Parts: sequence; C-alpha cells; structure tokens
Amino acid sequence: MSEKIQLQEIIPDELGGMRLDQALAKLFPDFSRGQLTKWIKAGDVTVDEAILRPRDSVIGGENVIIDTELQSQDESWSAEPIALDIVHEDDDVIIINKPAGMVVHPGAGNHQGTLVNALLAHAPQLANIPRAGIVHRLDKATTGLLMVAKTLQAHNSLVSQLQARTVQREYQAIAIGVMTAGGTVDEPIGRHHIDRKRMAISQTGKPAITHYRVEQRFRAHTHIRCKLETGRTHQIRVHMAHIRHPLLGDQVYAGRFKMAKGMSENCREAVQGFRRQALHAGLLGFKHPASGEDVSWQAPLPEDMQTILKLLADDTNRED
Repeated sequence: MSEKIQLQEIIPDELGGMRLDQALAKLFPDFSRGQLTKWIKAGDVTVDEAILRPRDSVIGGENVIIDTELQSQDESWSAEPIALDIVHEDDDVIIINKPAGMVVHPGAGNHQGTLVNALLAHAPQLANIPRAGIVHRLDKATTGLLMVAKTLQAHNSLVSQLQARTVQREYQAIAIGVMTAGGTVDEPIGRHHIDRKRMAISQTGKPAITHYRVEQRFRAHTHIRCKLETGRTHQIRVHMAHIRHPLLGDQVYAGRFKMAKGMSENCREAVQGFRRQALHAGLLGFKHPASGEDVSWQAPLPEDMQTILKLLADDTNRED
C-alpha cells in the first residue's frame, strides 16, 4: 500500500543561493526536510529535468518536479481490531487516551497488541504516515493522551510544534516523599552508561526541563502536576528520582521500597501493590494543523490512581 505524490513548483528568486534541500523545505512546508532529502537522494526530485544532490545550490527560477510514492510502514506491522479510547478525531488528527499496559510501537517482544496495531485497523491510511502517525510516545505503564497525525502535512506540523516546544503537555503523578514546594528540574537526560534500557542525568545528554507543582501532600507521598518543556524518554521519572522523589510504583527508578511510619494496613497494602509508575498524561494542547486554532483535551485520572489518592488522603487524615 502506497500513496502517489506528484508536485510541481518554480523556485522563487528569493531562495536563490540556498541548498536544494533547504529551498524545498521552504517551498513545500507540508513535508519535513528529512522526507524531502530522502526523495532527492532517491532521484524522485528533478530540477530543470536534472537530478541534483541535497547540498547542490539553486539560483531561482528552476522548475522542480517531485514524482514519488510514500511507502507503507514495515510490513510486519499488522492491523488488529483492538478497542481504542478515542477522545477526538477529525480529518487531520486523532487524540487517544492510552490505557496502562499498552505498548505504543511494535518492537522486540511486542509485535502485537500495540497502539500501532490498533490504529492501523481503525485508520488503514496511517500505514502511509511515518510511525503510523504517532509523533510522541508514552511508556507502557503510563496512561493518558497521545496525538496521532492522519496526514503527512499534519505529521510535519505536529513534529515541528514539538521541536519548537509549543505543545502543551501536563501530567499528574504521585511522588514518594513529602515535597515542600514545586519547582523546576533542568537537567540533561541520556542513556545510562551501563544499563542501556535506562535513562539517566547525563551532561552529554539532551536538554530536558520539567516544571512541577504540588497538588496535595500526604503522610509520605505527594500528588503533583508536571509540565514538560521537552519530551525525553522517561523524563518525569528520571527528573523526579533525581530530586529524590521518585514516582510511586516505578519499578526502574524508585529504588528499594520504604514504608512510611504510621501508615494504616490497608493503605500499606495498596501502596505495596501499586506496580506501575503513577503517571498520567492528563492534558494535551497544540495548534490544529489544518485550522491553526489552539485546541486542547483533558483525560481524567485512571481508576487505579484515583483509588490510591483516596486511600492516601484517608490515611493522612485519620486519627492515630
């Protein structure tokens, strides 16, 4: 399955002197520079009937023709009729409320049952969009809102907004320990130098900024809201662990389990039994790729987090 793309434009004089890939990115803003560069290298772009290299300069006035096919995704990605919690859908985007336990992309050990498999069954045309239209991800155990692009133009717009840090993303989390106040963690994140499946604070990593504020304090935990400026892998989990307030239930970054003094038996059992990181992507907002309007959606806390928050509150307020 593939989509035919045929485009023709004259390079305006004001783009003269630019590299071909740069000029085409200006001329065809609906497509990413990376995608355009692939087409140039594949010989699918002609400039006055000549095939050039991405770094070759243009002078202005040339006739550019793009004649290509957008190839489908990896054929091993199969459609599966899996129920999705769709918060919103239009011609350009889908907003999904992802449950805990669902992997976003197929990978080693997870070829089926992923969000991609479900999306390909729901909207088969996503096979023609990079990564089936998914432009950001949530960890398997994290719940909440994900945006999916249904067209190549929408994909390019959402990726550009993420890179410009203009996408609104707010998470709710339950941290271990009692926080005195909110704050900001501005620490770069990269792969752990020994365990490559983990992330860590690394001065050679990529910039990462998390803002957090206190929602409610409990006997030995804190309900917080986090806003992301950047979207690094495991960012909130790594940053909260860095300031010694790892997330409840985090099997990777929370370290050894410690029980708070004076906690009731039923609360103790609930805390010990919470086996996923208590993290929920509750708010998502961006400029709509087609209309340019500011749009946003919210998803309520999942039942397991609501239950543990009530138990923590009851335990904190009870008479010893």
